[in-house]
Amino acid sequence: MEQFRGQPRLPKFAVPKRYDIHLEPDLVACKFAGSVQIDLDIVDATNFIVLNAADLSVAHNAVSFKSQTSSKVFEPSKVEIVEEDEILVLEFSEVLPLEMGVLAIGFEGTLNDKMKGFYRSTFEHNGEKRNMAVTQFEPADARRCFPCWDEPACKATFKITLDVPSDLIALSNMPVIEEKPNGHLKTVSYQESPIMSTYLVAVVIGLFDYVEDHTPDGIKVRVYCQVGKADQGKFALDVAVKTLGLYKEYFACPYSLPKLDMIAIPDFAAGAMENYGLVTYRETALLYDEKHSAAANKQRVATVVAHELAHQWFGNLVTMEWWTHLWLNEGFATWVSYLAADSLFPEWKVWTQFLDESTEGLRLDGLAESHPIEVEINHAGEIDEIFDAISYRKGASVIRMLQSYLGAECFQRSLASYIKKHACSNAKTEDLWAALEEGSGEPVNRLMNSWTKQKGYPVVSVKINNQKLEFEQTQFLSSGSQGDGQWIVPITLCCGSYDTPHNFLLQTKSESLDMKEFLGCCVGGGNDNSIAVCSWIKLNVDQTGFYRVKYDEKLAAGLRSAIEKNYLSATDRFGILDDSFALCMACQQSLTSLLTLMGAYREELDYTVLSNLISISYKVARIAADATPELVDYIKEFFISLFQYSAEKLGWEPRPGEGHLDAMLRGEVLTALAVFGHDLTINEASRRFHAFLDDRNTPVLPPDIRKAAYVAVMQNVTTSNRSGYESLLRVYRETDLSQEKTRILGSLASCPDPNIVLEVLNFVLSSEVRSQDAVFGLAVSREGRETAWSWLKNNWDYISKTWGSGFLITRFVSAIVSPFASFEKASEVQEFFATRTKPSIARTLKQSIERVHINAKWVESIQNEKHLADAMKELAYRKY
Repeated sequence: MEQFRGQPRLPKFAVPKRYDIHLEPDLVACKFAGSVQIDLDIVDATNFIVLNAADLSVAHNAVSFKSQTSSKVFEPSKVEIVEEDEILVLEFSEVLPLEMGVLAIGFEGTLNDKMKGFYRSTFEHNGEKRNMAVTQFEPADARRCFPCWDEPACKATFKITLDVPSDLIALSNMPVIEEKPNGHLKTVSYQESPIMSTYLVAVVIGLFDYVEDHTPDGIKVRVYCQVGKADQGKFALDVAVKTLGLYKEYFACPYSLPKLDMIAIPDFAAGAMENYGLVTYRETALLYDEKHSAAANKQRVATVVAHELAHQWFGNLVTMEWWTHLWLNEGFATWVSYLAADSLFPEWKVWTQFLDESTEGLRLDGLAESHPIEVEINHAGEIDEIFDAISYRKGASVIRMLQSYLGAECFQRSLASYIKKHACSNAKTEDLWAALEEGSGEPVNRLMNSWTKQKGYPVVSVKINNQKLEFEQTQFLSSGSQGDGQWIVPITLCCGSYDTPHNFLLQTKSESLDMKEFLGCCVGGGNDNSIAVCSWIKLNVDQTGFYRVKYDEKLAAGLRSAIEKNYLSATDRFGILDDSFALCMACQQSLTSLLTLMGAYREELDYTVLSNLISISYKVARIAADATPELVDYIKEFFISLFQYSAEKLGWEPRPGEGHLDAMLRGEVLTALAVFGHDLTINEASRRFHAFLDDRNTPVLPPDIRKAAYVAVMQNVTTSNRSGYESLLRVYRETDLSQEKTRILGSLASCPDPNIVLEVLNFVLSSEVRSQDAVFGLAVSREGRETAWSWLKNNWDYISKTWGSGFLITRFVSAIVSPFASFEKASEVQEFFATRTKPSIARTLKQSIERVHINAKWVESIQNEKHLADAMKELAYRKY
C-alpha cells in the first residue's frame, strides 16, 4: 500500500477503456449515490488496482472485479481511500489475470458548495430558492463524483445514466436516448460518448429555458439558461453556430459530436468550461441583454464562446498528455478565439486588443517567480495555479509569434495535419512542433524550446553606433535584476515607413547590422550617429514578438515624434508605451521620460492604446503617491488633461451609428476622469446616476457608462455621506443581471474612505454575494489598502475555508498584497503567511511578495529622480 502514496501519477498496470456511470443526486439533502462499472485492461501482473477517488465513501462490499474470460469474480481483501493523495487502493489476495475485466464500485458523496466536482448551485424560481446539480471536473475533480483514472491520458468512452426529479432537465455530454418515468423520478440514459478524458465529462440537472439553432451540417446547438432569460442566450447561440463552421474549415475537421449545448450556471468559479458537447459558463460569459449589457459584455461573450468551442478540437479531440502541456489547450484556445472573433466582428479590431493578452503574459513572466510555459506538475494541488497568464496569455502570444514567423497558410495546414494525426488521442508540445516543422521546413523545435522550456523573455536593446544598428538581448525582469536566459528572437523592424519591413533571427546575445546595406541608405550625413532619411526605427513591428525593446535616447525621441505625428500603427503605439512603462517599473528608465512619452498620446483615440494608457496612468498615480505624495495633485492634473481630448470627442451620449470600440472607450475614459477627481465628470455622473435611480430604463445612463457613474458616485461617499453607497447597494439587490451585479461590485471599493472600504469588504463575504463574485469586490482604492490587509488577516480562516479548495483564493492574495510598495510590508506579509501557506497559493504568494519588492524599489528610484518635480509641474500645466 505504501508504494502508492505521494506519487504524482497513478501506476500503469490497469488501463480503463469504458465507464458505465449511474448517478442519483438528491437535490434537497445535497447528497448523491452512484455506481460505476469500468471495463479495465490489466496489462501488468498485480494484486492491486489503484485509481483516483476523493470526498467519496466506498463500502468494502460494494467493490468487485470480474474477469471477462473466466467470469471469475475477485473481491478485494482491502479497500482504502488515501485522502491526501486522492486515491482509492484496492488490494486483492491473488494476482489479477492479464486480460479485460469489469471493475464495479458503489459509492456515495455530497453535492458540495465548492464549485468543483459534483456540486450544487442555487437559483430562484417563482420566488423560491432551489438547487441545481452541476459538475466541474477540470483539472482533477471527476474523482469527487465517481472513482476513475483521473488523468488526461487515460481516455475512455462514457455511458451515463441519471435518476433525477421528473420536473427537471438533465443534460450530459451526449444526446438523451431514453427517459423512463420512475415515480417522482425519471431515469435518463445518454448515448455513449466518443473516447475522451475524465475532466471533460459533464452533468447538469436543473430547471432551464433554452434557445436552439442548427449548423448547416445539422448539428443541434442550444443555449440553456435560467427560466425567463432565454432571449439573453440568442447572441451566444449565433456566435456558436458561426464559430463551429469557421473551425470546421480552419482545422479541416468537423465538430465530432451530434449536439452542442452551452449552459449558464449561476455559481461557477471559472469563466467557462469546455466539457465535450456540454459547455458550462458563468452567466456573465454567456448571456447578453440588449438593454442592460455593455459593449464590453458583448465582446466577452463572443471571445469566451469562441475560446470554449476551440477546445472541442484543441483539448477535447486532441488532448494534452499531462498538465505540463496545459498551455497546448489554453494558449491555443486563446489564440484561436481571436481568429474567430476577428472573422465574425472585424470592426472590433481584436488583433489590436490581443495586445492586452500579451501584456498580461509579459507582466507575469517578468517576475523571477514566474514559471516556464511547460511546467512540471508533481501533485494535483499544484495544477490550479498554472491556469494563469503564462499558460493562456504567454502561450497564445508565442503561438502568434510563431504563426507570424512561419506564415498563416503554412501554419494552418500544419495544424490541420496535427489534429488529424492525434485525433482521439493525446499529444505533447513536441508533437505540435514536429507537425509545424514538417509543414514549414523550419527548425521549429529548436526555435521554440527557448520560449516554452525556460521562464521569462528578453528585452532587446537597440542603438546606433558607427552607422551600425547594434542589438543586445538580456533577460527582462521587472525587478531590474539581471537574468541569464537567452532566446532565439524573431526580430522585425521598420525604418521610416512600413513599406519594406526587415526581419532576422537574433540567435546570439548580440548582433549588429550595417544600416547602409540593410536598410538601403536610411542613414546619411557626416555624423556617425545621425538618422537622416530614416526619421524613426521601430523593432517588433505590430508587437508580434513576445519581447520588450529598449531604444537609445535618439531612437526613443524619433519614435516619440512619430507618435505625435501619427505615423505609427496602433499596435506599435501600444508597444512603445507598454515597453517604456515596464522599463520604468524596472528602474531602467526615469518616470520623467515615461510621463513625457505619455504626453505624446494626448490625441490618442484607438481603444486598445488608450485603454492601456489609462491602466498605466492608474499604476503611475499609485506609485507616485507612495514615492512623492507632494506631487500627487500635479500628477492627477496631468492625467486629467491627458484624457480631456478623448473625453470631449466621445462625450457622454452615444452617437447614432457609433462603433463598438467607441462605446467601450467612453466608459473607460470617464471612469479615469472620475478616479483622478475631475469635478465636472463626477458631477455629471452623479446627475445621471440619480436619473437612473428614478428610472432603470432611462437613456441617460446606458450600460457602457454605468461603471463610470458608479465609480464617480463612490468618490464622494464617506462615513457621514453614505447615500451614494446605499443607492448602489439597492441597485445591486434589485437587479437579477449578473453583469450589473459585477459592475457594481467592481466599483464599490474604489471609495477613498477606508471605513466604507471595510464595509464593502464585509459585504463581499456576506450571503448576498455569490462566492464566485467576491473577488470583483477586491479592487480597493489606495486609501483602503491598509484596511484591506487587516481585513484579509482577520478573515483569513473563513476565506481559506470557503475558497481554499479552488483557484479563487489566489485572487484574494494577489489583489490585496500586490499593491503595497514597502519592504517592511513585504516582510509583514511573509511573516503572516509563514504558518498559513498551502500548495494552492504558494506560487501566487511568492509572486505577490515579489511585486511588493518591485514596487518598493521603484519608489526608491523615483525618489532619487532630480528633475521630476519640475517636469511634473510643467506637464500638469502645459497648454496645448
